[in-house]
Amino acid sequence: MKLIATLAAATVVALAGIGSAAAYDGTNCKAPGNCWEPKPGYPDKVEGSKYDPQHDPMELNKQSESIKAMEERNALRVANFKKTGKFVYNVKDIPAQ
Repeated sequence: MKLIATLAAATVVALAGIGSAAAYDGTNCKAPGNCWEPKPGYPDKVEGSKYDPQHDPMELNKQSESIKAMEERNALRVANFKKTGKFVYNVKDIPAQ
């Protein structure tokens, strides 16, 4: 009898929790999935404000430079493989052409 009463109480608590959790999620969504809200005092335009990250162009350019160098190394590897039929990973081990 105690087991049935405990299960009934647990079911009531679980159902009450589901209803309250689905009722309010703490956001005011403009559309489904568009729920971002700025904090009070956040500017309409970020550029030039204290929230502007002001990225250094040289830092942003590092990745494109490394990708360009990687593509050059891969081109050397492919050219050597087509010429010799043997794949050499280390570009320093590829004989000069």
